[in-house]
Amino acid sequence: MYSEEKESYFSKNLLDWYRMHKRDLPWRRSKNPYYIWISEVMLQQTRVDTVIPYFHRFVDRFPTVEALALAPEEDVLKAWEGLGYYSRARNLQSAVREVHERYGGVVPQEKEEISSLKGVGPYTSGAILSIAYNKPEPAVDGNVMRVLSRYFLIEEDIMKPATRVRMEKLARELILDGTASDFNQALMELGAMVCTPRSPHCLTCPVMAHCSAREAGMEESLPIKKKAKPPRPELRAVALIEGTGEHEGKWLIRQRPQEGLLAKMWELPHVEWKLSEWYEDVVDNMNELRQSLADQEQIVISPVEWFMDTEHVFSHIVWNMKVYRAKLGDIGRQRDGGDWVPFHYRWVNADELHQYAFPNVFLRIMKAWLEKHQD
Repeated sequence: MYSEEKESYFSKNLLDWYRMHKRDLPWRRSKNPYYIWISEVMLQQTRVDTVIPYFHRFVDRFPTVEALALAPEEDVLKAWEGLGYYSRARNLQSAVREVHERYGGVVPQEKEEISSLKGVGPYTSGAILSIAYNKPEPAVDGNVMRVLSRYFLIEEDIMKPATRVRMEKLARELILDGTASDFNQALMELGAMVCTPRSPHCLTCPVMAHCSAREAGMEESLPIKKKAKPPRPELRAVALIEGTGEHEGKWLIRQRPQEGLLAKMWELPHVEWKLSEWYEDVVDNMNELRQSLADQEQIVISPVEWFMDTEHVFSHIVWNMKVYRAKLGDIGRQRDGGDWVPFHYRWVNADELHQYAFPNVFLRIMKAWLEKHQD
C-alpha cells in the first residue's frame, strides 16, 4: 500500500529517536509482564503524570500476580481510588486471578490465551506481548492512530472498526525484526510527546521529512474522528449527614450495589432528581431530598442547609450535584437505643476514610466540609 522506502524510513528513524529521547518511566525499567500490564490498564484514559504515583503504590501493595489475585476487591478499589473507571481495576483483578489459577501466575505469551482474559482487548494484549515479550504484535491506541493517520495520510474515521483493523495491519508491517518492544513504545511516545492532538511539534519530529499530512498541510486536521455523543446530564441531590451524640464528627456513608456503575464503592447518600431542573427554593429542594431518601432508603433526615454544588463526570453521564447538610431524623434513632441505619450504611470519621474506596467527588465534598470547619 505504501512504498517500502517510506515505511523503512519511518521505522528506522523512529527507533533511533526513541532510543535517544525516551522518557524514564517506572514500568520501562523492567520487562515484567505483570507490571507492564498494570501500567497499560492504568494509562487507559489517564495521563502519564497522574499514573506514576498510582503505579508505584499499586505494585508496592500488590507486587506479584499472586498478591493481586488473592487480595480483597475492596483493597484493590481503594488502591485504585482517584484513577476512575473502576471497572478497569475489577477486570484487571479478575484476569489476574485467572492467570494465577490457570497459568501458575505467569502472564501468557500467546495471543489467543492472553486475549481470552477479561478486559484484555487487542491493544492491551499487543502492548504486553510486544513490550514484555518482544513479540511482533501491534499495539494501536489513540496516540498510534494519530501518528499513522498523519504520516500515511489516512483520511478515514478512526472510530470505525475497519479503520482500526487497517491501522493494526499497517503497524504490524512497520515492526522491524527484533524491535517490537522498542518500536511500539516509540510509536506511543511520538504520539504523546511530539505528534500531539493539537499544535503538533513537527519541527522536532524524527519522521517529518516524509510525513504526508505535513506535506499536504493537514497535520492539524488529522486524524478524522467522529464526535462521540456528549455525556447525558443527571441531577443528583446529596445528603451530607452529620452525626450527633456518639457519632459526633462522623458522616453517614453507604455502599453502592454489588453490580453496575461504581459497584461496591462507598458514597454519601444521594438521589437522582426526576425533575428536569432544581426547585428555585432551597427548602423545596431539601424537602424533596428528605422525601426521596425516606421512600428509597428508609433513611429519615432533617436537612439543615445547602452546602455546595459540584459535579462528577463519567464517559457517558455527568452528575450535576447539589449537596445539603443534614442530621439523622428522629425516626432513625429508636432501635436498640441508637441511631439505626440500613446494613449497607456506616458512620465514619475523617481518620477512617482510608478504609473505604470512594469516587473522588465524595472525597472532595468531605474535604470541603473539613476545611470549612477548620477555619
